[in-house]
Amino acid sequence: MEDIRKRVANCEERLTYLSHIKGEGEWGNLSGLRGQVDKIKDEFYNFSEDELRSETKKLEDSLDFLEARCEDNLTPLERIQIVRSPLRFSLKDILENVYEDYTELGGEGDANIDPSMIAAKANIMRRVKNKVYAQQVMVIGHEKGRGEEFRNGGSSKPWGNEKALRYMLVAQTEGIPIHFYIFTPGAFPVEDYPGAGQQIARNLFCMAKLRVPMVSVISEGGSGGAEAVGLADFRLMFSHGYYSVISPEGAAAIEGKIREGEAMPPGLVETCAERLKMTAQDNLKFGTIDRVVQEPTLGARHDDFAFFKRLKNEMMRATDEVVLKTKILRAFRAYELRRKKLDDSARLDMGAADDNAHIDISWELNKDEVNRLLTLRARKYRNMAATAFACPAGGGLREFVRKTRWRGARIYYSIVYDVLKYQRKQMEKVFHDVSSEGSSFFNRLTAPFSSAYDFISQRPAAAGKVVGRPLPATDTARRTSIFGGDYTSPLANEDRTVTCPNAERKGCKDLWVPDLYGEFCGVCENCGHHFPLEYQWYLKNLFDRDSIREFNNEIAAANPLGHPVLDKKIREAVKKTHRQSANITFQARVMGVELVVSLLYSNFRNGTVGAAEGEKFVRACELAKLQRKPLLAYVHTTGGIRIQEGTLGVIQMPKCTMAVRDYVDAGGLYIVVYDNNSYAGPVASFLGCSYYQFTIRSSRVGFAGQRVIRETTGQDIPPDYHSARNALKRGHIQGIWDRREFRRNLHKSLMTMGGRNLYYR
Repeated sequence: MEDIRKRVANCEERLTYLSHIKGEGEWGNLSGLRGQVDKIKDEFYNFSEDELRSETKKLEDSLDFLEARCEDNLTPLERIQIVRSPLRFSLKDILENVYEDYTELGGEGDANIDPSMIAAKANIMRRVKNKVYAQQVMVIGHEKGRGEEFRNGGSSKPWGNEKALRYMLVAQTEGIPIHFYIFTPGAFPVEDYPGAGQQIARNLFCMAKLRVPMVSVISEGGSGGAEAVGLADFRLMFSHGYYSVISPEGAAAIEGKIREGEAMPPGLVETCAERLKMTAQDNLKFGTIDRVVQEPTLGARHDDFAFFKRLKNEMMRATDEVVLKTKILRAFRAYELRRKKLDDSARLDMGAADDNAHIDISWELNKDEVNRLLTLRARKYRNMAATAFACPAGGGLREFVRKTRWRGARIYYSIVYDVLKYQRKQMEKVFHDVSSEGSSFFNRLTAPFSSAYDFISQRPAAAGKVVGRPLPATDTARRTSIFGGDYTSPLANEDRTVTCPNAERKGCKDLWVPDLYGEFCGVCENCGHHFPLEYQWYLKNLFDRDSIREFNNEIAAANPLGHPVLDKKIREAVKKTHRQSANITFQARVMGVELVVSLLYSNFRNGTVGAAEGEKFVRACELAKLQRKPLLAYVHTTGGIRIQEGTLGVIQMPKCTMAVRDYVDAGGLYIVVYDNNSYAGPVASFLGCSYYQFTIRSSRVGFAGQRVIRETTGQDIPPDYHSARNALKRGHIQGIWDRREFRRNLHKSLMTMGGRNLYYR
C-alpha cells in the first residue's frame, strides 16, 4: 500500500506542476483530475488494493496524455513558467548529482557574501574502460533556491558578480576549466559599489581573455545578469530554458507603454514572449548558443537523476571539444569519430553505461594551446550576429573591396609601425648610448632613413580613408581660445526664455534661449547646469574643422527577428536622422591628434544598440588597433540594447567587449565619455569596461532606470541616484567634464593617458 500512496503523491505533484504551467483554468480537465486525487486520498482505506491500483493507473495514464499534449504545444511563456517552477532543478542539485567532492567557496548558505551566486571547486569523474579519472573544475553560477528568500531568486547583486570574477581568476591561476550555470531573471539593479552594470562589464572584460577553457549552460538567462557569467568558449542551453534580452513582462511594459501601477493588457506578455524568440531552438538557429541539452517531457526536475547523468556527459563532451580544438584539427576529428563509434556501440548494447563512451582527455593547456584558445574565442564572438544587420545593394562586392583594402592597410601599417618605427627606436637607443661625437655621426648616417619614415608616416591611408595633416597653428589656437566654433544649435532660434532646474535652490535667473544655446553652449552661467544639446553640436565644435571622415556608414539597422513594428520604426528613424543606425563611426582630429570615434546618439531609436551598432563599434576598434590611434566612445545617449532584436542584440555585449579587450591589450587608449542618459547593456559591457570613463556634467549613468529599480528592489531611490556626481563617488567614472571644456579635457587625456603604442607617442 505504501508504494500506491507514493504514486498518488507523485500524481498530485505532477498536477501541481501542470497547473503552474497552464494556469488555474479548465485546460485538460485539470480540476477534475485534482478531484480524483482528493477522492483517493480522502477515501484511501475505503478502497481495496486492486481498486487503488486501478484508479491510480487511470490517473497516471491521464497525466501522461496531458503532459505529452502540453509538451507538443508549449508556448514561449509556458517555457518560462517551467523554468520558474519551484520543482525545477537548481545549481545545488547539479553540484550534488553531476560533480563529486565539491567545496563551496566564499561562504555557504545565508552566510555567503551573496547567496544568489555560488562558486565551488569540484571534481567531475570520467569512466574509461572501467578506470575512473577525476578532473578538477571551477563551478560558478546562480542559485535560485527553493523557498530560500536569501537566494534572491537568482538575481545576483554586484558583489556576487565580483565574487564570481574572483574565482574565475583562481581557476586561471590553477589552470582548470570553468563551468558556468545561468539561472537568473536578471541582475539586481543597484549602483552600490562595485555597481551592477560596472561589475558585469568588468566580468566580461576579464572573461574575454581568461586563459582556461570555459563552458556555460543556460536555464534562465536574463540579459546582463546572464552575460556576467555567460561569455564562454562553448555555450549550451537546456531545451526548456530561455535566453532573452529582457523578461517578457519588462518587454510588455515597454512595448505597451504601460505606466507604473497600470494593469497589463491580457495577452500582451505572451505576445512579447513570442516576439523575443527566446527559446533554445530559436537561439540555436541564430547561433547565440552551440548546442541544446535535451530535457525530459516538460523539463527536468530536482530528482531527475537520468537527466543529471546526461548533463554530466554533455559538460564533459563540451569541455573536451574546447580543449581539442586548441590542439590540432586531426585530434579533434579522431575524437569525434571515436566518440561516435562508442556512442553507437552503447546504443546497440542497451545495458551499456554512457560513461563507457568517454575518452580520457587532459584538460591542461600549454602556452601555444592557450593562445589558440583565445584566438578561437575571439573569432567565435566576432562572427556572432554577422548577418543580423543590413547592407545596401552590391554589398557582396563592397565587402570584397573592403576586405581587400583592409589587407593592404594591414601590410602598410605593419611596415610603418612594426618595421620602420621599431628599427628607428632601436637605432635611437644605440645612438643614446654612444658619445656625443658618435651621436653626431650617427645622426648624419640615419638622416635619410628618418626622413623616409617621416614622409611615409605623415600621410597614412588605410582602407581608403585619408588622414590629413594637423591643422595650422593659427586655426588650432582660434578653436581652443573658447569652446565653440562657427556652429550654432537650432535650439537657439527660439525667441523665449527657459528656467534653470536649480533656480529655486541657487537663484538662477531665467535664460534667454538664443544666449543659452549660443554663447553659453547650453550651460547655465550661474550654477553650471547642462541643458541637452543635439549630437551635431559636438561634431561641429569638438573636433578640428573638416577633419571628420565617416566609415562603415552603409551598415544599417535591420529586423532580424521579424518584429511586426520594428521595420516601420526603423524607417521613421532613418527619415528623421538621414542615417542608417544609432552609431556613427568616424575618424577625426582634436587639436591635431588623430583618433577613431564611435558615437551613440539619441535621435535614432534612443541610441539603442543592436547588431548594426555593435558591428560598427567592433570595426571601429579594429581600425583603431590597426592604425595605432586612440578610440573615443562618446555616448550622447543610449537606452540600452534594442529589445526587438532579442538575443542578437544582447550578444553585442560580449562581442563588443571582446573587441575592446583586444584593442586595449594591443596598447590602445580607450576613452568613454557619457552625456545625457546612459543606461543598461552598453554601460554593463563595452562602455563600462574602460579604464578611463568620464561624464559631461548633469548627465545620468546607470544600469537600470528608477522604475525598474523600484519594482525589483521594492525601494524608492533618490532623484539624483544616477547623477554624475554619485557615479564619481562610487568610483564608476574618473571625472566630470564641463561641456565648455570638453575639447581641452579630451586633448589633455589623449596626451597624458594610455600607453606608448599610439602613433603620436
